[in-house]
Amino acid sequence: MTSAVVLLILLAVVAAGVLLAVTSARGRKQRELADAQAEARRWVERLGGQVLNLVGNDEPSKQAMADAAERYTAAGSQLDQARSTVQYRLATDTALEGLYYVRAARTAMGMDPGPELPTTTTQQRAGAVTEDREVDVEGHRYAASRRPSDRTPHYYPGGNVAGRPVPQGWYSEPWWKPALVAGAWGIGSFVLFGALFSGMAGVPSAAAFEHGYDEGYQDGAEGAGDTGDPGGEGGDFGGGADGGGDFGGDYGGDFGGGDFGGI
Repeated sequence: MTSAVVLLILLAVVAAGVLLAVTSARGRKQRELADAQAEARRWVERLGGQVLNLVGNDEPSKQAMADAAERYTAAGSQLDQARSTVQYRLATDTALEGLYYVRAARTAMGMDPGPELPTTTTQQRAGAVTEDREVDVEGHRYAASRRPSDRTPHYYPGGNVAGRPVPQGWYSEPWWKPALVAGAWGIGSFVLFGALFSGMAGVPSAAAFEHGYDEGYQDGAEGAGDTGDPGGEGGDFGGGADGGGDFGGDYGGDFGGGDFGGI
């Protein structure tokens, strides 16, 4: 009888422990989901404020704001459909990319770009345009620059497009967009990347671009060094506490509706 009672007590204790662990894990997941949702909503709303209030006054700034508006639409759709932490962080990433375009537009107009944004690992690996360059590829003229101009009105914040790096910078045309839409690069992309960036400091090698992220990209990307950081200091997009804490305060006052929101 005593043994049976002891066994029942032990089973009850174990069951209570399991129930507590399950309840705790469920509560933690719910909190993480709520935090990710709040962070995504915060960044999307801040991007929306910029898209609605900031108007470009030249071709580079108008193009950058058009791209920012496109990211705002995409981020809003992702936010509405999100049901998981990963999906909410994807909406955060898209909104932050849109805010990079806003910074680019402000820079093009000679305005203070505002507080730094978080950077992703892929941005750092993709590097940044460090010199002005023009090349002819298959009878077509392409240009890349560190700064906006009538010749280079198209901005890209740097990162991974269809598994390959596109450096942060200003370009004569958005040569990465076909891969962005189709999800795959064309045959001539390697030739274009090699001609446009060969020997440029802070940019992965043409071989790294050809192999992409799956094969040998890290070796080529290491050559980019610190000059490949296109957005200054910061954490990863959707980085939870970093994105919502360190940057939430700056953007809440400056970018969200104070200095920047009224422009």
